Amino acid sequence: MPRATGLRRRTARALARALTIGASLALSTPALADGSADDAAQASAGQMPAAQTSTVETLPAQTKSVAAGSAVPDAKSCDTPVARPAIMFNRWQEDWSVLANPCVPKRPFDTFKYMPLFGNPANYVSLGAILRERVEINDAPLFGAGSQKDDTYLLQRAEVHADIRFGKTVQIFVQLEDAQPYGKDNVSPVDKNPLDLRQAFIAFTEPLDNGTLKLRFGRQEMAFDLQRFVSVRDGPNVRQAFDAAWADYEIGPWRIIGYATQPVQYRDGETFDDVSNGHQTFSGVRVERHDIGPGDLSAYYSRYNRDNAKFIDAGGNEHRDVFDTRYAGNVNHIDWDIEAMYQSGHVGNDTIGAWAFGTLSGYTLASVPWTPRLGLQVDAASGDTHPGDGRLGTFNPLFPNGYYFALAGYTGYTNVVHVKPSLTVKPSKSLSLLAAVGLQWRQTTGDAVYAQGSQAVPNTAGHGNLWTGFYTQIRADWIVSANVTTAIEAVHFQVGDTLREAGGRNADYVGAEVKFGW
Repeated sequence: MPRATGLRRRTARALARALTIGASLALSTPALADGSADDAAQASAGQMPAAQTSTVETLPAQTKSVAAGSAVPDAKSCDTPVARPAIMFNRWQEDWSVLANPCVPKRPFDTFKYMPLFGNPANYVSLGAILRERVEINDAPLFGAGSQKDDTYLLQRAEVHADIRFGKTVQIFVQLEDAQPYGKDNVSPVDKNPLDLRQAFIAFTEPLDNGTLKLRFGRQEMAFDLQRFVSVRDGPNVRQAFDAAWADYEIGPWRIIGYATQPVQYRDGETFDDVSNGHQTFSGVRVERHDIGPGDLSAYYSRYNRDNAKFIDAGGNEHRDVFDTRYAGNVNHIDWDIEAMYQSGHVGNDTIGAWAFGTLSGYTLASVPWTPRLGLQVDAASGDTHPGDGRLGTFNPLFPNGYYFALAGYTGYTNVVHVKPSLTVKPSKSLSLLAAVGLQWRQTTGDAVYAQGSQAVPNTAGHGNLWTGFYTQIRADWIVSANVTTAIEAVHFQVGDTLREAGGRNADYVGAEVKFGW
């Protein structure tokens, strides 16, 4: 008890220090533009992300930059200041050449945000950084059924990058990351990564016929859709990157993508010790078609290979053929996102037959104060119904964001049925509040209850009934300024008889976060 009390006191002091830093940064940085939470956080909160893009690679519309060929007006002719670029979820998508325009309001350290090269304003170097501090209190990891005990700790992620542009054709992007857990009892590869290479790629953009060809080679992040199954894993402390070749051709409403990747294997022993995972590959093709009715349609096929995979009912080299389709859009204040995936192949001598689907929908009362949104999230993923029959039904969530249901991460996207009604209100443009209840069952009692990372809760496979339990979630997101965001979330999980009989108990989680971007 004295150790736990001391740990909580140290963590509380760390949180106070982090919030103080964030508040001072917020006060010193004017609110220049509204930001938005990342896709993963909004999806976990039961909201549609602000931009319903198909992949994180898509560039948003921005103010015309010098690199795009816009004229540079004289400072005396600036009747209305031009908007500054926003800090984005994917830092390599930012275009800071707009700072060459004298109509753009200048801020301290802009000299480092836009440094022209060779006397050509279209060629430049831009530096940037992200600092995220999050305190988490979790009184029952794995519902208390495993060896982990209640824990309170501080997660810190620091990232710096250099973005080099040669006109609109060539980009070189390098990003370093240092992720540290302070006071965490059980440290996993997603918690800690001493200073290492986060991203390092070269990208080429060229017109081709009536479309645009984009190529990217090197260490890079990759995500699809709402990041249910392929994500940058922003929720945990260590994000997921891939050593990859990426090709993208866009023409009219069509987009065709090809990718060949090896996920990065993270090591927490020394600096710059991360390597490509030679025992795992993920490659495929994707097709997107915008403006089909009121929404966008996409589909992809991928081959997922992993050596020495281990499941409750199978083991050996894993080869999965992944088929995925998704349709998302909005009309008359109704929004929706529907995705389904089927997996075939084999693990060792066992054949694979697994599936999953997810829906996220809502209705926004646009004319009501605080614009409330009534949301409903429904998810399901298969488990292994008949152990020992030579057929594996356990769904592999691939590269999930880790916090799709809630930041607490108590359950994962395997052998699950999940129904979550929610209410979101916005008292102001910068403040969003959410309340939700999530009801959970197993898809089959033949398989286990799974936590994040496909970790099976001990003594649940083949035991108990379908009912897993329910959780209540409240969350607040506050955009303090263009450079500072904060969030706080609380989750209470009320376990069902199956978890209780397996030695589990009710669980509580509180997380508080402040993030500064420059």
